[in-house]
Amino acid sequence: MRRAFLSVVLLLAAFVMVPVSPASATPHCGITWGSLEKSAAGLSQAPVTGVRTGRHACYDRLVLDVAGHVGGYTVRYVPHITQDGSGAVIPTRGGAALQITVNDPAESWAPSNPLELRNVAGYSTFRQVVHAGTFEGYTTVGLGLRARLPFRVLVLAGPGSSSRLVVDVAHHW
Repeated sequence: MRRAFLSVVLLLAAFVMVPVSPASATPHCGITWGSLEKSAAGLSQAPVTGVRTGRHACYDRLVLDVAGHVGGYTVRYVPHITQDGSGAVIPTRGGAALQITVNDPAESWAPSNPLELRNVAGYSTFRQVVHAGTFEGYTTVGLGLRARLPFRVLVLAGPGSSSRLVVDVAHHW
């Protein structure tokens, strides 16, 4: 009786401990970015000149154009996007809010509608792009997202002497 019981237990254990196949463990599109804060130190007086967005097969992209070198940045999930200087909450659509602060001013950049910087209707992840202001040499943009998803941050040179802060947010985990 003990042998029969032990045989059944061992048989069940073999089924429960089946290894996960590599295909099912592969992240969406090979993305392994994570969702923790990403930052780089530095300050610059090069002004932010605009914001663009784009859709890709595996992620949505936000680009902040800077007329010079990106001085540094902080990109992180926050409970609410807050306005630079006053700290007032800026409501955003979606289930998560990603705050992007670039260590560059934007005094001469005046978006016509700060609560709708870009039309992101039809995007997989983005729900809203807002300008949260410029204060003491820092410029903040907020993203309302479908959910808290992995993101990456890149600083790209060009064109010419300009640079770009790029934030990609994955469509899935």
